[in-house]
Amino acid sequence: MDKDRLNQILQATCDAAPALAQREDTEIQALLNRLADKAMAAEADILKANAADLDRMDPANPKYDRLLLNHERLRAICDDLRNVAGLPSPVGEILEERRLDNGLELQKVRVPIGVIAVIFESRPNVTFDVTALCLRSRNACVLKGSSDARDSNAAIVKVIHEVLAEFGLDTATVCLAPPEREWLPQILQATDTIDLAIPRGSKGLIDFVRDTARIPVIETGAGIVHTYVDASADPVKAREVITNAKSRRVSVCNALDTLVLHRELLDQLPWLLEELGTEHQAEVFADDEAFSVLEGHYPAALHRAQPEHFGQEFLAMKLSVKVIGGLDEALSHIRKHSSKHSEAIMAEDPAVIERFLNEVDAATVYANVSTAFTDGAQFGMGAEIGISTQKLHARGPMALPELTSYKWVVRGSGQTRR
Repeated sequence: MDKDRLNQILQATCDAAPALAQREDTEIQALLNRLADKAMAAEADILKANAADLDRMDPANPKYDRLLLNHERLRAICDDLRNVAGLPSPVGEILEERRLDNGLELQKVRVPIGVIAVIFESRPNVTFDVTALCLRSRNACVLKGSSDARDSNAAIVKVIHEVLAEFGLDTATVCLAPPEREWLPQILQATDTIDLAIPRGSKGLIDFVRDTARIPVIETGAGIVHTYVDASADPVKAREVITNAKSRRVSVCNALDTLVLHRELLDQLPWLLEELGTEHQAEVFADDEAFSVLEGHYPAALHRAQPEHFGQEFLAMKLSVKVIGGLDEALSHIRKHSSKHSEAIMAEDPAVIERFLNEVDAATVYANVSTAFTDGAQFGMGAEIGISTQKLHARGPMALPELTSYKWVVRGSGQTRR
């Protein structure tokens, strides 16, 4: 493919967007339900393509789990498609209205953004999620997956295009861009055809998108996640939450990376981590105080933490442990190392909890809850297009409302301004 051909493809997607915006809500709902049915019917083809992608990747690579599709995951994806179909569309919602003294009638109305490019790595489920959310919010989309998921994405988009054609929509409404990274700068600088870019992936990818783009970008940053266990915490709750936040699924951005532990609970640390060590063989990088307590009492790999083990997104069954003397020190450590994604506190003291929730600067903050819940579906959004770690336009899980902008509609009867 040459640059001119890619420009033509992007222009076709841009040209398809207005027709999508005119479709009735019931049509889009029916389309997404049909897509869910057709995806399950095409399960064999999709999983065969996914197997080809998996064959090219080392199973030890943290991306392997993100790339993996199976019957259960595909069914869950299709359930999410149906969930999105059942959600109310935000398009056309009147956010504000007023009548001025001069008779002008003003309305602030939600509208589609237009064409959204999503750049992602090794996660073919994103292809479905982005398509569903963009169609439901009447946005055309450009999908820029990585070469890791090349065959999976092609098989999925083939099904999507078949459904679009069934409903009389231009297949260019959902564009699968070439997977090679060499084409990414051209996409990120397509100011005439793309309205917004959303990167989903590693810090390196996100930094590259931000530094290269000439179109607006919403960052969905890496998840460097902490859980602070205060002196007032219920140890039973803390153990369960720590285990779940670390072990539920290590390759996702809401997984726990660093346990920050109050010194008063140091003697309970072996017990707090016992299940992670015995059942999950979690590798622990402990600071000097934690190491002295865990040595000889932790059943899996144990190492002395180095500075680089704090502020690191492991994406693996690894955990760092930092012992602190109180809330101020915990807040300072989190402030220094957080990626502002998800942060949690385990505590029973209401004053400690409220101060943590008020002072920690992150898209989602938790009290006595596993950070594994940072997810659009878990928040009742149906699915998510990403988790924004920035503060402009959207923050946290982004779903349908976050994929809209607004415009002012002004109605009058011939008024002129002096």
